[in-house]
Amino acid sequence: MGKNGKINVVTIGGGNGSYGLLSSIRDNDDYNISAIISMSDSGGSTGILREEFNMLPPGDVRRAIMALSREHEIVKQLFDYRYEKGCSVGGHNLGNLIITAMSQITGNFDKGLKQVAKMFKVKGRVIPVTLELSHLNVELVDGSVVEGETNIDLKLDENSSPIKRAYLTPDVHANSKAIEAIDKADVIILSFGDLYTSVIPNLLVKGIKEAINKNKKAKVIYFCNLMTKPGETTDFEAIDFIDTIELYLGDNVIDYFVVNNGYISEKLAEKYKSLEKKKPVKVKNHDAFKGKSYKLIEADLLHENTFVRHSYDKIAKVIKDIIKKS
Repeated sequence: MGKNGKINVVTIGGGNGSYGLLSSIRDNDDYNISAIISMSDSGGSTGILREEFNMLPPGDVRRAIMALSREHEIVKQLFDYRYEKGCSVGGHNLGNLIITAMSQITGNFDKGLKQVAKMFKVKGRVIPVTLELSHLNVELVDGSVVEGETNIDLKLDENSSPIKRAYLTPDVHANSKAIEAIDKADVIILSFGDLYTSVIPNLLVKGIKEAINKNKKAKVIYFCNLMTKPGETTDFEAIDFIDTIELYLGDNVIDYFVVNNGYISEKLAEKYKSLEKKKPVKVKNHDAFKGKSYKLIEADLLHENTFVRHSYDKIAKVIKDIIKKS
């Protein structure tokens, strides 16, 4: 518990996954929220700013600020506003430019991010997992290597050789604020999101997995993805996700593994398979989970619309129920 009597909740992830998870818990006043965010993004506006200013990538922390802002609706519109190509700042998100400018004004990324969070009334803390620059790479089973997060996103597809391992170059050390947040955590939540490009990069940073393993009092929850991603998790079942996480985090660390069991119609599943080469993630063999150190929780996590996406309210309820029982 924090000094204010609230529950210290730490989330670990990046991209749209962390945005969804943070949006789910933002309005719970019983939580002190610390969002640890991956620093491996290298594409689009983020990649250009990263290279031009030799700075940490702003894109994923931008999304976290959007999610945790007390004025999240207007901040989302503002931060996601993208200038049209053809002008001098064409292709850039306004939020990325604001974070870049404040980093220049304050002299470093961490101070700049803190000021931006203050300006936009962020509830909780947004913490870069590291303050050192590195690139994410993956080695495939066939021996080939794909360098850079954006190349992993763009070059891998359903026909690619499976990923053998992920690693950072160079090795980097954890932000001391991230270690402190994990040390004080009552609950640690590994977010849904791209497995190899949003979640695992955090566990590759020196000190992060060690800190999670060291905190024996915290309950560790991992939310599985709703759908597979071609190239990263082609044909994965639910158990493949957590088995992969445990390769980087270690065994006997996760306490709860949450998997969607909400109904996805055959028509909708076929649409995703045809257009995006994605498939629903399911628990196909419950016997495979027998004897595991974690508890498997199956719950309907789906938002009721024509797309496959998480319901913030349903995620919030699952987390609240786990905390209540712990």
